Amino acid sequence: MSSEENRARAPSGIAARKGDHLDIVLSASQSGARLPTGFEAVQFEHCALPELDFDKIDLSQDFLGRTLAAPLLISSMTGGPERAGRINHHLAEAAETLKIAFAVGSQRIAIEGHASCGLGKSLRRTAPSVPILANIGAAQLVAGYGVPEALRAIEMIEADGLIIHLNPLQEAVQTGGDRRWRGVLEAIAALRRELPVPLIVKEVGAGISGRVARRLTEIGVSIIDVAGAGGTSWAAVEAERAPDERRRDIAARFSDWGIPTAAAIREVREFCPDAFIIGSGGVRDGLDAAKALRLGADLVGQAASGLASAEQSAEAAIDHFSAVIEELRIACFCTGSKDLAALRQAPLLPSPASAAAPSLP
Repeated sequence: MSSEENRARAPSGIAARKGDHLDIVLSASQSGARLPTGFEAVQFEHCALPELDFDKIDLSQDFLGRTLAAPLLISSMTGGPERAGRINHHLAEAAETLKIAFAVGSQRIAIEGHASCGLGKSLRRTAPSVPILANIGAAQLVAGYGVPEALRAIEMIEADGLIIHLNPLQEAVQTGGDRRWRGVLEAIAALRRELPVPLIVKEVGAGISGRVARRLTEIGVSIIDVAGAGGTSWAAVEAERAPDERRRDIAARFSDWGIPTAAAIREVREFCPDAFIIGSGGVRDGLDAAKALRLGADLVGQAASGLASAEQSAEAAIDHFSAVIEELRIACFCTGSKDLAALRQAPLLPSPASAAAPSLP
């Protein structure tokens, strides 16, 4: 097959792959939690006398020049073009209604002009008052993408920031994955110098270590999404869609690879005390969100747990994220925390599993 034919077939291949990813995550045929997040080892000390008005607890958080009603980010989700468009519209409605941040999935297909994936100006019209984050893959930065493509990703949805997602494990185990990663850090540095909006660097489920976070901050990246292990295992997802037993076995061996989310948050905060940290990866509910904030996150991201509701309707997505916010508020109330600053200092109980828990500030 000629290179021209390969390029012609590539868009439909990418769309089909992303549709497969969505089906596998929704079906829960892969466990998605081969490693614990570490949140299970963190337990708040209950305050039986909170001396607070529940409804006046302040969950607000500033992010990218806007004030969120709660410290939540609807993390990047993806799918084939038609499904992605529906999901993005529902999530934008939910984000605007609840005044929380929203990140789109990979914009590669849209950037290359093959389908909009619901990623147009209508997304900003649906969510005019909340931060929206664009998204491209780090591997594309050494495969031809540069400032023009990044600007296109930002401009098509009038984004407040651009996510560069790091997924080396997924690419390594994926059939036909992008395995050329030399020069990615330099490419991120070049983008940061040229783009008119902040860069956010995130993993996709294997975690960012303190050492890698420090390298990113040294080139000027100030927002890091740890996206730790304990949520969707993309190695397990790729094992599900592998074309043969050999590729399936190779991918499956790495289904428990990564830095648990709780440990990643703690370590990135230790190595990069001034960074803005997004804690994501296996965040199931508002209590996990509270624990992520206590460990050092400034904002908490959730993706897979809200995916089924997002595909269903905007109302279902609103209901889902409303419950997360209410659970977070209850955690604040029952720790006597009037706001997020107080929650970050809330007392914790020693745990029988303390040997497996991250050290706490």
